[in-house]
Amino acid sequence: MLADDQALVRAGFRLLLETEDGFEVVGEAADGAEAVAEAERCRPDIVVMDIRMPGTDGLEATRLISEHPDLRDTKVLVLTTFDVDEYVFEALRGGASGFLLKDVEPVELLHALRVIAAGDALLAPSVTRRLIAEYASRPQNRRPHPTALRELTDREREVLALVAGGLSNDEIAEHLVISPATARTHVSRIMTKIGARDRAQLVVLAYESGLVTPKRL
Repeated sequence: MLADDQALVRAGFRLLLETEDGFEVVGEAADGAEAVAEAERCRPDIVVMDIRMPGTDGLEATRLISEHPDLRDTKVLVLTTFDVDEYVFEALRGGASGFLLKDVEPVELLHALRVIAAGDALLAPSVTRRLIAEYASRPQNRRPHPTALRELTDREREVLALVAGGLSNDEIAEHLVISPATARTHVSRIMTKIGARDRAQLVVLAYESGLVTPKRL
């Protein structure tokens, strides 16, 4: 589903996506409130969400979609022209599975959507990790250590820190000298214990809780 206040932008995205195998555009919205309503109607796998829209903006719409009990399987990719630190962090904290700028190449957008559809998240980790680290390290943004984090084993905490460092399951397996299947199991259990939708939320939690800090990466 496409959510952008510019009809020409939506038309361009639709043309790009519908000429690719495996993609179908099931709905469009011109503002955040319409995006939430349209998502409720068409139950898309992914919403491509602009941030700056009239009325309800994309950040609030992302949060509403992520918290909606009937849209738990819907993921949000935030796509914007504004490269602002707070936007990146708020988008991911609101439940977005990724954040890209509109100047990305079409092939990068298609790859990002495929990654999100496959259940992975936090695109361009070298960029988003830096922004999250910078924003989350500010004292006013640090949150108390969540109870769910205390339920993790030492190994799970170690794996969570590596996820926050941008490592894939295969890289985690290599780092800890375990099998990729075991790494995937650890990540899955962490997500279950914490109640996270995807890896992006794991990264946000790791920074917010103080488990990972910029100096340790």
